[in-house]
Amino acid sequence: MAALSKRSRSFAVKQAEDWQKGYALGAQAGYRLGRCESIMNRISLAPTAFWDKKVLYVTSGKGLPYSPLDTGIIETIRPMVRELVFAQPVPDLALTVAREMPDFVLVLDGMMLPMDQLELIRKWGIKTAVWLLDDPYYTDVTLNLALSFDYVFTIELNCVSFYAESGCPNVYYLPLAVDSSVYRPKAVAAGNNRGACFVGSGYWNRVQIFNSITPTLLKYDVHFTGLWWDRLAAYSKLSGKINLNKWMGPEETADYYNGSKIVINLHRAYDDEQFNNNSRRIQAVSPNPRTFEISACGVLQLTDIRNDLSRFYEIGTEIVTYGSAAELRDKLEYYLTHEEEGREIALRGMSRTMREHTFTNRLTELFRVVFG
Repeated sequence: MAALSKRSRSFAVKQAEDWQKGYALGAQAGYRLGRCESIMNRISLAPTAFWDKKVLYVTSGKGLPYSPLDTGIIETIRPMVRELVFAQPVPDLALTVAREMPDFVLVLDGMMLPMDQLELIRKWGIKTAVWLLDDPYYTDVTLNLALSFDYVFTIELNCVSFYAESGCPNVYYLPLAVDSSVYRPKAVAAGNNRGACFVGSGYWNRVQIFNSITPTLLKYDVHFTGLWWDRLAAYSKLSGKINLNKWMGPEETADYYNGSKIVINLHRAYDDEQFNNNSRRIQAVSPNPRTFEISACGVLQLTDIRNDLSRFYEIGTEIVTYGSAAELRDKLEYYLTHEEEGREIALRGMSRTMREHTFTNRLTELFRVVFG
């Protein structure tokens, strides 16, 4: 009986501790969401600009991860123009264009687009533009593609001069942005909480950084989702926190970010010979799309340094950067034990993102260039 009573007391103590942890977690989540909602309600957005034009949008044709971008861009364009038609980059695309006769054709990515179809479209005097999403990593492929368009929009600042000097007449810097209807602060289900996470593929430059801070990954609740994370030296020890080879859609990714206290961002290497087609070694200085998506969720972001990042966020006030594996380790440990400080940075970053870095912001800029 004594042993049974002891087990009962132990169970009761454990139950009370779990309840207290759950209550604290719920209180923190509620406080964060309340602050986020308050900030969102105070953001004053300019009325959506409108152009009396008919636009034909050509999707990437690539599926994930591009198809959610197509959806977000299509829904953003709808209220901005008189009429929107969209099509796949199919071999008879020119027939669709001839039937619709739009004022402007906008192509996302363009790598699946038959070039003979583009030549036909331009012969009819219709303006064309491409928004290149993978610069500078595939510039060996995209150069010839870019030369065939009236307007080229690139997400990489260093590619503007590259395309212009190669003969493209109208080249503009237009980083990607966030679909704020998907990436935004939201409540997550119980059990979907973690200390920190990284979402993306295990390119070797990323593996090398994380291998350098293995003790910190083991000490804190750091999770990984994506391809190739079995390359980690301590994979056997970390495997319980790795969703290996899982590709998450935007909604699930946004949930994953919202369930994390910190989201790590680490850009891929511009000179990775195994995965890139960038023989000119054009260095990447612009932030990746993940930069905006993380910040839009109101979660603290730790990102490696990109030279043009300060154009978009105030470093140390709206986003936190690191320049080495040791600095990433130190800042992970610091902000996981100074959560209030990190939360304030995250909220300022979210506010900046929702004001300035949405699809509406970027497409307004694009249409102003094309239509004046």
